[in-house]
Amino acid sequence: MENLNLKLIFRFLGITAILNGFFMWLTIPFSLYFEEKAVLGILNSGIITIFLGLILFFFNKPDNKNLKKKEGYLIVTLGWVTLTITGMLPYLMTGSIPSITDALFETISGYSTTGSSILTDIESMPKGILFWRSATHWIGGMGIIVLTIAILPLLGIGGMQLFMAEAPGPSTDKLHPRITDTAKRLWLIYVGLTIIEFLLLKVAGMTWFDAINHAMATVSTGGFSTKNASVAYWNNSPFIQYIILFFMFIAGANFVLVYFALKGKIRKVIQSEEFRYYFFGVLLITAIISVAILFFKDPSLVTTINHPEVLGHTESTIRHTLFSVISVITTTGFVSADFTTWSFFVTAVFFALFFSGGSAGSTSGGVKIVRHIVMLKNSFLEFKKALHPNAIIPVRYDGKAVQQTIVFNIISFFILYMLIFIMGSVILAMMGLDFQSAIGACASSLGNIGPAIGSVSPVDNFSHLSASAKVFCSFLMLIGRLELFTVLILFTPFFWKKN
Repeated sequence: MENLNLKLIFRFLGITAILNGFFMWLTIPFSLYFEEKAVLGILNSGIITIFLGLILFFFNKPDNKNLKKKEGYLIVTLGWVTLTITGMLPYLMTGSIPSITDALFETISGYSTTGSSILTDIESMPKGILFWRSATHWIGGMGIIVLTIAILPLLGIGGMQLFMAEAPGPSTDKLHPRITDTAKRLWLIYVGLTIIEFLLLKVAGMTWFDAINHAMATVSTGGFSTKNASVAYWNNSPFIQYIILFFMFIAGANFVLVYFALKGKIRKVIQSEEFRYYFFGVLLITAIISVAILFFKDPSLVTTINHPEVLGHTESTIRHTLFSVISVITTTGFVSADFTTWSFFVTAVFFALFFSGGSAGSTSGGVKIVRHIVMLKNSFLEFKKALHPNAIIPVRYDGKAVQQTIVFNIISFFILYMLIFIMGSVILAMMGLDFQSAIGACASSLGNIGPAIGSVSPVDNFSHLSASAKVFCSFLMLIGRLELFTVLILFTPFFWKKN
């Protein structure tokens, strides 16, 4: 086996734990403000996490600071494991989620920005813990590893390998030639969008606490809410839902394009092939579902969460349809209505959207739109090649030829994704879930979506799953968040062989 720079790996894990501990302490003011007993458990969780991080950091000073690709993959995967193990502590030490299995599920669901939950009464939870749930989304959204890259120059360590392993999707666009400056710009955009949405939601009528939690969950495309009914709680406040809807859409777009838009380079946004598919795809699917609901609805099926009047007229129908479509495509998972009750056709359409995903370079999960574009173009080219076998016709994306290795990588990713979905569904069925719930839970966990179908629909949660099923779904959420290869490559024998 190739010698790994273990001290460098442990040092990175130490940085990850230290940052996570400080994020925990950011929840203390909320517990103090609401005069909660949970403050002591949160304080102790932060102390333990930071102490662990300091030990890993100061007792592992590497002689060689060169970061190789193998070490990059290990650091990203083990970094997420470190986040999960330490992130469970506030739940366990406050007694909010006493079960280790449940705390594991809720923690990974947070960091992976999935938004699935085992909590049956969210509103009874301490406010400090609710803020910590949202914070795990916010940390995981852009990736704490990317945040770490922004401070790596202080340590004299380059971080390109980490960014390539962590950056969501097959996007090669960069905002700046230096990767650390790219990470800083991404985080500035991320923080800025969060603050703007928070202010707008406050003006629209949310309490400041609800506003900050939903802003963090929206920009990270996470989906944890402070209300049992999720965003359906504000079904009588269309302005609030339109604000969340808009920021979900922005968060599901490539952050590089968001940067260009903020710089006034709108032409770059319009010229992006992926953005055009994303934008017009959302509009087309919304139109199809809205027409199906308005003109072909089954009165015995059309109900919504605590608000049967939601589909009463055209505006509310379009709003809730658009909200649900964007929520699923961006893998945010917020719920304004239960789409599984609109019709069997609509349910099937939403299930198909589970496999779409947002844009590459966004905080959303799933397969990603760019992969679908490349696969479809490659498939059509196969027809041309059947007629003209000697012709050399490359796949073109954004007007440029795509390297064949990238096409093969995308096809391999999709095949592996679908194989994991099939095998995962079978495993969950073996663990006691019915067919619809098994495929729903597997697709939702792997795609980091949140609400699914069957017994894990938008009005249900994952609390009824067995302990083994929760652990398995947690694993699916992790590999889905890190784009399969980053984690699964560690289980291959050639990864550990000497080059």
